[in-house]
Amino acid sequence: MSWIDWIVLMSTLILIVAYGSWKTRKQTGIDSYLRGNSENWMTIGLSIMATQASAITFLSTPGQAYESGMGFVQFYFGLPIAMIIISIFILPIYYRLNVFTAYQYLEQRFDTRVRSFTAFLFLVSRGLAAGITIYAPSIILSTILGWNLQLTCIVIGGLVIIYTVSGGSRAVSLTQKWQMAVIMAGMFMAFYYVVQSFPDSVTFSDGVDIAGALGKMEIIDLSFDIKNRYTLLSGLTGGVFLFPSYFGTDQSQVQRYLGGKSLKESRLGLMFNGLLKIPMQFFILLIGVMVFVSFQFNQPPIVFNPQKIQMTQSQKAELSEIEISHDKIFEHKRDLLLVGSNEQLMIKQLQNSQDSLRVVYKEKLRSIDPNFEEKDSDYIFLTFILNYLPSGLIGLLLAVIFSAAMSSTAGELNALAATTTIDYYKKFWSKEENSKKDLRVSKLLTVGWGILAITIALTAGLFENLIQLVNILGSLFYGTILGVFLLAFFFKKVDSNAALLAGILGQVSVLCVHFLKVFGLIELSYLMYNLIGCGIVVILGILLSRGYFRQFRNKHK
Repeated sequence: MSWIDWIVLMSTLILIVAYGSWKTRKQTGIDSYLRGNSENWMTIGLSIMATQASAITFLSTPGQAYESGMGFVQFYFGLPIAMIIISIFILPIYYRLNVFTAYQYLEQRFDTRVRSFTAFLFLVSRGLAAGITIYAPSIILSTILGWNLQLTCIVIGGLVIIYTVSGGSRAVSLTQKWQMAVIMAGMFMAFYYVVQSFPDSVTFSDGVDIAGALGKMEIIDLSFDIKNRYTLLSGLTGGVFLFPSYFGTDQSQVQRYLGGKSLKESRLGLMFNGLLKIPMQFFILLIGVMVFVSFQFNQPPIVFNPQKIQMTQSQKAELSEIEISHDKIFEHKRDLLLVGSNEQLMIKQLQNSQDSLRVVYKEKLRSIDPNFEEKDSDYIFLTFILNYLPSGLIGLLLAVIFSAAMSSTAGELNALAATTTIDYYKKFWSKEENSKKDLRVSKLLTVGWGILAITIALTAGLFENLIQLVNILGSLFYGTILGVFLLAFFFKKVDSNAALLAGILGQVSVLCVHFLKVFGLIELSYLMYNLIGCGIVVILGILLSRGYFRQFRNKHK
C-alpha cells in the first residue's frame, strides 16, 4: 500500500466515526438512544441494508461468484415477499404497542418466560455473529497485508464502540447512511477497473459470454434437489422463512425502523431495502464473475491465500511441477479465448483441469501443513484489489471493507445493548424510571458487548466461506424465533406454556438436524433449517395448546 492509500483509508474511517459521534453528542434520553429519532425512509432503508451487509458480503460474495457463479443471488429472492409480510402484519403491531424491542410484544401476548427465551436466542446468535463480523475482515486483511491480526480486530471493534456508545441508535443510523455511500462508490469503481483489466479486444459483453460459456452466469436453478444450497426453491422457501424472522424479529433490524418518523416511513424503508437488495447483491456477484473473467487473461495465483509454509526441497519441486502444469493450461486457454475460438468444450475442459490442479495443489499444502486453510475464496477479491487497482483506490476499497464491518457490528452492538437493557435489566433488576441511570447502563452494556465481540473475534477460527457461516448461524436460531412470533401473531388460542415448550423443542430439533448434517448423516441445505424450526414450533404450539398430546396419552393408558 502506498502513502496515498493510507491517507484515504484513515481519513475515511476517522471522518465517519467523528461525524457519527459529533452529530449525536447531545443524546440525553434512553428513548432516542435505543430507538433513534424520527428517521426518514431513506435513512431507515440504507441503515437496514448496512446492518445486513457486513464486510463478509464484500469479501466473500465476489469469491463465491468466482468459484460458483451467480446462483447465490437466489438466496435473496424471498426478500421482497418478506418485506411485504412484515409491513402488513408485524410493523403495525410494534408501532401500536410503542415497544423498544420486538420481544416486549411476546410478554404482552404470552408471558415473561417466552419473552426471555426468544430474547436469549437473539443474544446468543447475534452475540456470536458480532464477533464474526469483526474477525472476518480482520483475518483476511492481516493475512494479505501482513497486519497484526489481533490489532486489526481491536481497531475495528474499538472504532465501532466509540460512536455507538456516543450516540446510540441515532449514531448508528447516521453513520450507516454514509458508510453505504462509501461502500457503493467503492464497488462501482472496482467494477470499472475489473472490466478495464480485460485485454483491449475483450469488451464487457465478451466477458459475459466467456463467463456464461464457463458456467458462471447460471442465475436460476429450477431443480428440486434439497441437497443443493442455492436453488429457486431454497431461496423462496428458506428465504421467506429466514427473512421475516431476521427483519421482523431480530432486534438488530427491528431497531433500525422502530425509530422512523411514522409507520409509513418505516414501511417505505423496508420496501426500499426489499427492492434494492437483490440488484445490489447481483451487482456484487457480477463483480466476482468479472474478476473470474479477468483472471482468464491475467494469470492468477494457483492459491489466493498467501500462507507461508515451511517445506523441503523435494516438496517444493513437487509443487513446482503442479504450478508449471497450471500455468501451461492457463496460457493455452488464454490463447484460445484471445483468438475468439468457438471450441467452448475445449475451453471448459481446460478450466476444469486448471481447477483440479488447484485442488491437488491445496491438498498437497494441507498434507505438508495441517493448519493450511484450503478454502481461499475469501481472499480472491482482495487479491485483485491489491494487484490491479491504482493507488488511492486501494485505500478506498479497504475503507469499504472496514466501513462494512463497522456498520454491521455497530447495529449488532446497539441491538444487543437494547435487548439486554429492556428485556433483562429493566425487567428484572431495575424497574424504576431513571432515564439518566438507564442511559448510563445502556452505554456500559454497549461497551461490554463490544468487548465480548472483540474477544470472540480474537479467538475465532476461519470456517469455510465466511458469508455462509453467518447465514448458518442465523438459520440455526431464526426459524425458532419466527415460529414463536407466528404463534403470537396468528394463533390466538395458543397459550404461553404451549408456546414456550414448542419453542424449546423446535430449537432442540434444529440443532439435532444440524449435527446430523455436520457428521454427514443427512444432506440438507442450511436454508431449510428456517422452515424446519418454524414449522415444528407452529405445529407443536397448536397441538400442545389444544391438548392433543394429553388426550393421546390418556387414551392409551
